[in-house]
Amino acid sequence: MRNPLSQKIANVPPSGIRKYFDIAATMEDVVSLGVGEPDFDTPMVVRQAGIKSLEDGKTTYTSNAGLQELRDEIAAYTKRSIGIEYDSANEVVITVGGSEAIDAALRCMLDPGDEVLLPEPAFVSYDALTVMADGVPVAIPLQNKNQFKLTVEELEAAYTDKTKVLILSFPNNPTGAVMTKEDLAPIADFVMKNDIYVISDEIYAELNYDGEHASIASFPGMRERTVIINGFSKAWAMTGWRLGWVCGPELIVGQILKLHQYAIMCAPSMAQYAGIVALRDCDEQVAEMRESYNERRKYLLGEFERLGLPCFEPFGAFYLFPSIEHFGLTSDEFATRLIQEASLAVVPGTAFGACGESFLRISYAYSMEELKEAVKRLESFIGKLH
Repeated sequence: MRNPLSQKIANVPPSGIRKYFDIAATMEDVVSLGVGEPDFDTPMVVRQAGIKSLEDGKTTYTSNAGLQELRDEIAAYTKRSIGIEYDSANEVVITVGGSEAIDAALRCMLDPGDEVLLPEPAFVSYDALTVMADGVPVAIPLQNKNQFKLTVEELEAAYTDKTKVLILSFPNNPTGAVMTKEDLAPIADFVMKNDIYVISDEIYAELNYDGEHASIASFPGMRERTVIINGFSKAWAMTGWRLGWVCGPELIVGQILKLHQYAIMCAPSMAQYAGIVALRDCDEQVAEMRESYNERRKYLLGEFERLGLPCFEPFGAFYLFPSIEHFGLTSDEFATRLIQEASLAVVPGTAFGACGESFLRISYAYSMEELKEAVKRLESFIGKLH
């Protein structure tokens, strides 16, 4: 028989995160700090809006780009949160989560051989989706000494005449790093000077614990060069609703809409009606969740310091990225032994790029009770390594 598979797709490795979920699924009494998913319920007012849409029979297709009312709310939210105005009719598209938005943006912006700069450690999808879009991923290894922020010197070293797109993801998964306006200014200058485009994944924008979120799109000349990806999963605790969005210049967003028309049709109507209420009425609930995450962040940082586990202080998302270099184990070895010997699941840093070696990603999107139990198990495990 002829091979039925596309070699391009077959050669893409599966997510490095899945291994530890699969191991955990076979064990009892496992504490997992591996999933980047809020432990909060979706706010009640949002759930009620979704339920009401069903009760009212609003279960048909929406327009391909999404409900105009929701796009209006997204445009208003973007203006008040990062100060950028978008035409909700032509520069905003509703997607099935942020993941579809990333995939669509890459497929609409890349020709075969175009290079995409990926500051790593980074979300696992970027590299694979670049390959699937016939692009060439070029990793930029970020450094612990810089708190895993991208520097213009690192950007210059990776740039070639084939570079077309830079993916920025701050606040960052897996490190929790943020980039301020001062950090982004030289990056924006370099991007404009060298005629590069930016896909800015801002899914964790609301989870910033040390000031306001800064978007590279807000710099002069960058709005025309930036596609903003965002969504409801993290800040509004709506992972299963699968609702995201794209904002950007009409030239690019129009093509993303075309791809979305053919591949998806439209995002789920129930989720869209819920999303309107989330943006309009849930600022207080988002703030309460953010404060709770901040308390957990501070707790784990203090415990890591007590345990002698070096970790820079991240100010975004809900992850810590401690170093385990002094234990003499690889990230994969440490994570594998930790789940096997202490029934504690975390993700090795290498799941997010080679430069994640000697680090672990630990999510604190869990209750304080679970975090305290995890610390007990981690402390016991570390004690056996000395």
